[in-house]
Amino acid sequence: MLISATLGLGIAASMITYSLIYFMSKDPLPHKSERVYHIQLDNWSLNTAAIPPDLPPEEVTWLDALNIVHAKQAKFQAAHAITWGMVTPSDNQIPPFLGIIRATHGEFFPMFDVPFLYGQAWQNYPREQVEYVTVLSKSTNQRIFGGINSVGQTLPMLGKLFTVVGVLDDWHPSPKFFDVSLGQFYPPEDLYVPLQIKAELELPHGGNTHCWQTDIGDDYHAFLSSECVNFNLWVELASHQDKQQFEAYLERYVEQQRSLGRFPKATQNSVLDINQWLKHKEVVSSDIYVFFYLALLFLLVCLFNAASLMSTKFTAINSQMALRRALGANQQAIFSQCVVETILLGCMGALIGFVLCLLGLEGIKFLYPNFNAFITLDMPLLFITVMISILSSVLAGLVPSIKVCRLAPAEYLK
Repeated sequence: MLISATLGLGIAASMITYSLIYFMSKDPLPHKSERVYHIQLDNWSLNTAAIPPDLPPEEVTWLDALNIVHAKQAKFQAAHAITWGMVTPSDNQIPPFLGIIRATHGEFFPMFDVPFLYGQAWQNYPREQVEYVTVLSKSTNQRIFGGINSVGQTLPMLGKLFTVVGVLDDWHPSPKFFDVSLGQFYPPEDLYVPLQIKAELELPHGGNTHCWQTDIGDDYHAFLSSECVNFNLWVELASHQDKQQFEAYLERYVEQQRSLGRFPKATQNSVLDINQWLKHKEVVSSDIYVFFYLALLFLLVCLFNAASLMSTKFTAINSQMALRRALGANQQAIFSQCVVETILLGCMGALIGFVLCLLGLEGIKFLYPNFNAFITLDMPLLFITVMISILSSVLAGLVPSIKVCRLAPAEYLK
């Protein structure tokens, strides 16, 4: 039991850290992540860098967001930004609340495969068209309408009457690749509205907002007309081969804007697919890898201790093994017996490690509630846990087993 517990501790420590790395670096859209791109344009001033040493800003301006989206050079295109505002349900029994809102284009939803429980998203409206429609998250629909199909219902919020056109199903992409401004594992928003609503109602600027101009004043529309960045811009291309054509379009766009007095620096566009973007944002921090390497070292220590305990265990039964050899058992039979014992110890260690791993992951979810949506021990990880435990026990018992096989029976039968 002590041997199994020793193996279980080492396995649990390594599997907890590995589980974190596995889930934090998981591809959120594996079937098309190589075709969905985050767009960056360097509209910064000539003598400064948006991100040192000389990287473009991670968001784009209002002007660039609208120009590129409505140019329709990709299969899907959408800009978006996080904001907030008061939601005042018609039912007096439901108190008003401050809703977290994502203002975006309608193609945001098919581009990111957002699942719908009821209804559907709006289409990308023309540039100057303002429609007061909204899509609710599943939890918001439950909170306001009791979970029923609320498509077609009206919802007072932001001082206007909005029509519900869709209700999302459970959706919490982790990491939250399309907007990491508030954290890679920040929970999803309560409501979604067309991007034009943000300008029409002058909603607050959430997320990352950066400006290099200092004389834009306090007027809301002056901000939108400035070089300040606040909007994430994503596109989905029909195929990976279309990337070069889209990059050529971006270069032409920047040159056109440069002729209008913008983009004073040399063209430095960035078109990163989802996995490249997550790597750029270092979603899995180097600290996690340090903990993982430390856990592997701890597992090695546990293996050495388990090997020492197994050596002691097999030494105690040397006389029994010698008697078996004297009665006709060959070295292969003795070795097989020892290996079977170590595999059984490994299975017990896997069970102990599995329980400790579950407890450790639950502790992480308790300390970091934002991780609740994605931290689980799925079947592949369970299989890996069992295999590592069995392999570890066999490695730990290999040397003691070989020593037992090579015993001289006469020495123990005197």
